[in-house]
Amino acid sequence: MSRETESAAGAGVPRLARAPPPSETGRVRTATATAAAVTTTLLGAGAAAVAAGRYAADAALRPRPGHPLPGEPSLVVHSAEGGRIALTRSAASLRPGTYGLHAPGVHAVVGPVLPGAAQTPDTVVRRLLAVTHGRLDPGTRVHFTAQVHAGDPHGALGLDHADVDVPGELGGLPAWFVPAVRDTWVITVHGLGTTREHPMVVMPFLHRYQLPVLDLAYRGDLGAPESPDGLGHLGESEWRDVDAALRYALRFGARRIVLYGWSTGATMALRAVERSAVADSVCALVLDSPVLDRRTTFRNLAAARGTPAPVLPLAVLAAESRAGLRADHRAPAADPDVLQVPVLLLHGPEDTLAPWGPSRALAAARPDIVTLHTVRDASHGAMWNADPDGYEEVLRRFLTPHM
Repeated sequence: MSRETESAAGAGVPRLARAPPPSETGRVRTATATAAAVTTTLLGAGAAAVAAGRYAADAALRPRPGHPLPGEPSLVVHSAEGGRIALTRSAASLRPGTYGLHAPGVHAVVGPVLPGAAQTPDTVVRRLLAVTHGRLDPGTRVHFTAQVHAGDPHGALGLDHADVDVPGELGGLPAWFVPAVRDTWVITVHGLGTTREHPMVVMPFLHRYQLPVLDLAYRGDLGAPESPDGLGHLGESEWRDVDAALRYALRFGARRIVLYGWSTGATMALRAVERSAVADSVCALVLDSPVLDRRTTFRNLAAARGTPAPVLPLAVLAAESRAGLRADHRAPAADPDVLQVPVLLLHGPEDTLAPWGPSRALAAARPDIVTLHTVRDASHGAMWNADPDGYEEVLRRFLTPHM
């Protein structure tokens, strides 16, 4: 071949663009594919984290009353007759104490496991205390709930009460007022996954000691105004509804007030004693399963709904963003010096949504005014359910000086 032909054949093919050897080509393709896979994975993980964060936020900030919290298993009814009910055997159905059973259109109350009953490897037999409404036919899927009573204080407990409206910043807040002779009132505030029916578990106890009770429904509850963004905020905005309840109680005869909250309701109570202009009317706090570390609660809600562990931190940030919560804001009662009144903490190690570590730390930091009562084998918000008699005795000892 002549130099002219050789030059023409090589025209337009720069030497630096010459194809690499086959082995080098494979390495380039592999590296490119790996980079693309990593990018796709990261993007997918980020999208999954945002979705998980929204899902976790909805579980915490838009919980549906009557539906199980994440992690609460579904149980199958095998039989229900003669004051006994056989349920799928699980850690949940073996819990000690008294619980509500809920399914669409069904509410019942179950007592302890019956040790003398004919248990099987697949079932647990418990005492069936009541079927409030619906039927427990074999095959019905139910779940445990801390909300034992359904209806209102008169229908469920035979207690006279008044339906009242507490003036709140967003509008009227429905509440039940159960009158009694003392001038120390108890304001009850429910938490995640429940309604103002939940505090009825302690109403008979409080009524025996002649303590008036104001059981509050707050923003986002049935019959109450929605928050402007349609979400709750783990106490960051809802405490104002507790503040409104404090002012209502003082206007209608309360001289001293005990704030009694469960779960996020306990967080609202803490925020109210920290920020309310009438906080000096609060003589004591009772906090059941308090959410003292919202990030851990978000994380646990996301994990219970199947979020992969590597993206949980991103899910937490996404949940905080969705809720409009500042990531740098300290948790309620993170500064124990904020507390100026006696506090009863009721919490236990089996709470998987609001672990009791922060409760223990708070009790250790302020042993002068904080009492921690440990409840074993109790799920979130269900400290009374696990041991009603023991719970009420601790409550009696704590409240007696404030009556």
